This record gives sequence, C-alpha cells and structure tokens, in this order.
Amino acid sequence: MKKVLRSFFLIINYKTLIITALSVISTYICYRAGLTAKFPDMLVGVAIVFPVVFSIGSAYNRRETALQRFSDFKGHALAIYYATRDWTTDKQNDLPARTRVLIESMMGLMRMMFIAKNQHDIIANERKVFQYFSKLSAMTMELRAYGVQSGEISRINQYISKMIIAFDNLKIIHTYRTPITLRAYSKVFIYIFPIIYGPYFASTFHDFSAHLEYVMPVLYSFILVSLDNIQDHLEHPFDEIGEDDIRIDEKELIVHMD
Repeated sequence: MKKVLRSFFLIINYKTLIITALSVISTYICYRAGLTAKFPDMLVGVAIVFPVVFSIGSAYNRRETALQRFSDFKGHALAIYYATRDWTTDKQNDLPARTRVLIESMMGLMRMMFIAKNQHDIIANERKVFQYFSKLSAMTMELRAYGVQSGEISRINQYISKMIIAFDNLKIIHTYRTPITLRAYSKVFIYIFPIIYGPYFASTFHDFSAHLEYVMPVLYSFILVSLDNIQDHLEHPFDEIGEDDIRIDEKELIVHMD
C-alpha cells in the first residue's frame, strides 16, 4: 500500500493542485459572470493528449534503450573480470582485484555523472570515466606476462571497446531528450487548457447534481497534469526520483566478482 501511495504522490504534486485550483476558480468566475460556451471535446485529444502520449512513448523507448545499453556495459565488464581471473596460466597476480576496483569505481562515477545537475560536474565525471577506461586498457597488456595469448588479449580489448560504446550510448540518452519544442508545446497547453476552458465547464453545471459541478474541471486538471508528470519522470531515467528510473548500483555487479 505504501508503494502505491508513493507512486501516486509522484504524479500528483504541487503543479496538480495549482492548476486544479485555477481551473475551479476560472469555472466559478465564468459561471457567475454568465460566460458559457460549448467548446469541442475533441480539441483536448488532438491538441494535448496526442502530443503528450507521443512524448511519453518516446521517453519510454529511450529508457528501454538505456536499459539495454546498461546491460551491455555490465555484461562486458563482467566478461573482462572473468578473463583476468580465469585466462591466466600464472594465478599469482592481482589483476582480478584491480579489475574489480576499476569497474566498481567506474560505475560509481557513472552514477554521479548521470544524477548531477551541474554541467561542470557532468563533464568532470565523464573525463574520469574515460581515464578509468584507459587504465583498464593498459592493464590488459599485463596479461601477456601471465600467459595470456595475443588473440585473447585482442578479444578483451574488444570487450573494452563495447563497454565504451555502451557508456557513450548512455551518455547520449542522458544528454539528448525527446523534442524540447514538443514538450514545451504540451506543457503550455496542459497548464492553460483547464483555465481557458472555464466557460465550457460552466456551461455543464446544469448537467450535474448539486455539489458535483466542479467534477469536470478537477478531473481534467488531474488527468492532464498527471500525464505531464509521468512524462517528466520518464524523461530523466537516471535521476533516481521516479519509480521507473534506472538504478546504477555498482554493488549489484561486484557481488558476482569473486
């Protein structure tokens, strides 16, 4: 029950309450002033709901792609660790331990990079991640001294290359979001629609029983602003605020390195 309530309050926030209050006030003023109009209902679907649903679908697809790239990153990182642990003929070395430390530090930096809001912090953490990639690449050359053949070392370098590609894909998903102009358009209409539709809501007052006159403006406001909040949470899949966010937990991967 607590989880359901937590999810509910993620999409019902202060913006929902503000827009709902303004919508009710607008409807009340229009009713008292005799300003009524029969606006078409289909305008809501064409001008607002369709763009918002499109944005939600695009944000969801970005999140699913990010999950796949994150899985690629973890899978190749684990493969590199197993290679340093199992492919050497001379087991008297610290390569597996050093690999584990590098990967753990790298994932911790990725997490800090993706939740950071300051562009300077993002760039600084990205630079550190690539420094760890460089250290990981240099360390693979040490495998030759412990009996690993050149062909196998080349394969490990391919794993590192795929990790870099996966990381860059995650960075691009974090940086480039769904169309900004479409999101701005949707937000403008979502926030002003319940207010400018006051004459329409006022015209429906006689269609409802007493004390139910304001059901329509409240429902419209809650539905539209909640859709906008859902899109916002999906838009930032790494910020660790929404229920559907991607959690970068280095401990979850490190437990498999023993």
